[in-house]
Amino acid sequence: MGEPYDNPQSPNGGHAFENHLKSRSTWLRLFFMIVLAVFYGVSRIVTVVVIVAQFCHVLFTGETNRPLKDLGLSLATYTYQIVAYLTFNTEQRPFPFDTEWPQGKPT
Repeated sequence: MGEPYDNPQSPNGGHAFENHLKSRSTWLRLFFMIVLAVFYGVSRIVTVVVIVAQFCHVLFTGETNRPLKDLGLSLATYTYQIVAYLTFNTEQRPFPFDTEWPQGKPT
C-alpha cells in the first residue's frame, strides 16, 4: 500500500475517480511517461548500433571494445530505469530528470 497509485478507493467514496482525473500529478506523470517512451525508443536504436559496432570490432580484432561494452551496460541500465518508471515500479524519473546517466548495473 502506501504508493500513490495502488488504491483506487478514496476516503471520499465515489469521488476517487474525479479526484484522480483532476490530479495535476497524474497528468504530469503522463507527460513524463510520453517523453521517456520516446527516449526508450531512441535507446533501443542506439543499443542496436552498439551491438553491431561491438560485433564488427570483435570480428576484426578478436577482442571486445571496452568503451562500447561500458556504453552497452549503461544503456541496458538506462532502459531498465525507463521501464521501471513506465510500469509504476518507481517514482524516480531516469536521466535527464531525477538521476544522472547510469554507470554500471541497475541497483
